[in-house]
Amino acid sequence: MVLPGFWMDIGQPKDYISGLRLYLESLKKKASPKLASGSNIIGNVLVDESAKIGEGCLIGPDVAIGPCCVVESGVRLSRCTLMRGVRIKNHACISSCIIGWHSTVGQWARIENMSILGEDVHVGDEIYSNGGVVLPHKEIKSSILKPRIVL
Repeated sequence: MVLPGFWMDIGQPKDYISGLRLYLESLKKKASPKLASGSNIIGNVLVDESAKIGEGCLIGPDVAIGPCCVVESGVRLSRCTLMRGVRIKNHACISSCIIGWHSTVGQWARIENMSILGEDVHVGDEIYSNGGVVLPHKEIKSSILKPRIVL
């Protein structure tokens, strides 16, 4: 059966990030008005109309920002997805990650290398996560230096 549109198996987080890149590229090829533009946007980026983006941010490539998200000033986002209601505080850096619903990332935090935050996860200021997978409803007060699951 031929299906119209875009389909990809995204069963693993790395596949989700790859699928996002391919989906955004397909929107670019269609010249979709859904893609964001501006001096702070690099490459293909989706930003929900209800999201708030602070001054001095650099967003992209391959970023999706969901509804009701708040991205404060000076934030750097690349190859990531922010689900509904996420708050990224001033000067945080998020790269190659999925940030779950209603989660918060503190000021000057760095979250990278396929880190996944579940729903309602709160990362403190100046925390580093290198591939941490954090289950829902957790507070992270110390850095995750090596990829691991936080139960």
